[in-house]
Amino acid sequence: RSSWLLLAPLLTPPVPVITAPPCSLCPEGAHRFQWIRNLVPEFGISSSHVKVLSSPAEFYELLKVQIKTAKQRVVMASLYLGTGLLEQELVDCLEETLEKSLQAKGSSNLRVSILLDYTRGSRGRKNSRTMLIPLLQRFPEQVRVSLFHTPNLRGLLRLLIPERFNETIGLQHIKVYLFDDNVILSGANLSDLYFTNRQDRYVLLQDSPEIADFFTELVDAIGDVSLQLQRDDTVQMMEGMEHPYQGDKMAYCEIANRRVMEVINSARTRQELLHAKTLHSSQPDSSLLSQQGAQASGGLKPEPDTWIYPLIQMKPFGIQIDEMVTETLLTEAERDARIYLTTGYFNLTQAYMDLILGTRAEYRILLASPEVNGFFGAKGVAGAIPAAYVYIEHQFYSEVCYLHQQERVQLQEYSRAGWTFHAKGLWLYLAGSDLPCLTLIGSPNFGYRSVHRDLEAQVAIVTENKALQQQLHREQEQLYLCSGVVSSSTFEQPNRYVKLWVKLVTPLIKNFF
Repeated sequence: RSSWLLLAPLLTPPVPVITAPPCSLCPEGAHRFQWIRNLVPEFGISSSHVKVLSSPAEFYELLKVQIKTAKQRVVMASLYLGTGLLEQELVDCLEETLEKSLQAKGSSNLRVSILLDYTRGSRGRKNSRTMLIPLLQRFPEQVRVSLFHTPNLRGLLRLLIPERFNETIGLQHIKVYLFDDNVILSGANLSDLYFTNRQDRYVLLQDSPEIADFFTELVDAIGDVSLQLQRDDTVQMMEGMEHPYQGDKMAYCEIANRRVMEVINSARTRQELLHAKTLHSSQPDSSLLSQQGAQASGGLKPEPDTWIYPLIQMKPFGIQIDEMVTETLLTEAERDARIYLTTGYFNLTQAYMDLILGTRAEYRILLASPEVNGFFGAKGVAGAIPAAYVYIEHQFYSEVCYLHQQERVQLQEYSRAGWTFHAKGLWLYLAGSDLPCLTLIGSPNFGYRSVHRDLEAQVAIVTENKALQQQLHREQEQLYLCSGVVSSSTFEQPNRYVKLWVKLVTPLIKNFF
């Protein structure tokens, strides 16, 4: 994330109050989470289509392979595209694939759509835009680059706030990478650090056309209300579209809300009809054996044992589905259930903190130690950001101790020499279970920015399959293995010293980083 904004005290809006929807959890197993489909589409798939990745290098290699083999579509949404050699190699892969598709058919069916944030993607002389302009110039009919500009950065504010600082007002923060019918959900950006030594999370959903269609439509919808990059490095809105910072703010947000909610609601309707059709066509008297035989011979798709729920959070547009679902999951987690929650930036909303401290489940919260924080060693004001996170962590830990919750709520710090930490999400273990049946994975950090300022998306993956549950469990264990438990002595270490000015300023500007 960006440096904090010195004007922040003047800009902090009041915190809206959210009421989670009434929860109708079923009593047993993974199906207790079917209430989520009242809010978003439910995609039932086979667990064999889900692969959990573990390393930045694996993520990078998969991106290149998927680009090279794409035939119909490449859709990539990220905060930004970096400007190094590894990023250039990705752009080269796109160029080669587009060129091959033209040579094969004369006129190509392959379409490439890239969604980035305007302010982050325009930072510096060499930036995401300059990296992608050659593709636009060579393949104008096949390539679209959309740059989302928050409607909250406008007028005098936009003129006064310098580069980097302007990124604190709001961003396009969604990270989804899809190739034909394969979808990668992650918190990782398209930058060399995320391909080498910045630990994140990544999941591949293979051969999942309905999920790929959903995220294609979602990125298209956000793209339609974004600035379109032109071949001469200028930007313009689509004809007839309200401008995000020059037009009427309320009208723009209403249009954006309508476009995104159309995607969510139409997909939900499609999935409900598909579910009803599947139920209607199933034979009640058919034996399990005959069904298995049909599956083995390729006659039927395997019965779904895993369900994917896309959770969207776009508070500037009045969309807060991810927040509602997350709060409900935290509220409804039973006694002796375990929640492993991780964030690269420990700056939870007050609502999330209250739920963690006031509910019954056990929590193991993984966060970045100062040395693996992405801002560690940064110049200027940004260099103090790790200290601000230490201060926020210490305050939360003090509250845990004051409430005598140290056994139930445990903080753990990720530490790994030469690496930074950016993983986010949660794993839910039901009471009495050694394996998780639900995980959240995607872009949100559980902080104020994720809930109120930025565009975010993640998925809830719910599974009954033991092999996939073991994959998710191994992923959680691998991350937590690189951590140490936080205690009172942690904050007595010399590297945890927080200067007085940081303590004074942090409460005023914590909503901006």
